[in-house]
Amino acid sequence: MAAKLSGGGGGRYAIEQNSEINVTPFVDIMLVLLIIFMVAAPLATVNVEVKLPRAVAPPQQNPPKPFYVSIQANSRVYIGDNEVLAGPDGVGAELLDLIGNKTPSDERIFIRSDQTTRYGDFMQVMNSLQDSGFYSVALVGEDQAAE
Repeated sequence: MAAKLSGGGGGRYAIEQNSEINVTPFVDIMLVLLIIFMVAAPLATVNVEVKLPRAVAPPQQNPPKPFYVSIQANSRVYIGDNEVLAGPDGVGAELLDLIGNKTPSDERIFIRSDQTTRYGDFMQVMNSLQDSGFYSVALVGEDQAAE
């Protein structure tokens, strides 16, 4: 006697199709990836305090008329030898007046900053320069031999 193995009409070996998606392997892989990232994320942060060496780069030639922005420890900002009266937020506007009809993105700005300058003051100057279109900025530091 024959036994029926599948539903509905069909031949002797007809098997009903299962149209459900098996998500168990997908969930297993996602859980493994989650565990890997949870373990690896704390290892990616830097908590070790180090004193970085000075960078020794060959000196670059200065442009014909360089613009130097100086930031003092007391938050005073200067363009060349002239103080910016509007403070760190007014640097970009004053530089636009100084360059005249030239394109700001073609000008290179050199920033000199005191060692004890607050990082917030430095970032205000950088933001003011970027908002005004000055994207070529160089940071000025001491030469290696000046120690």
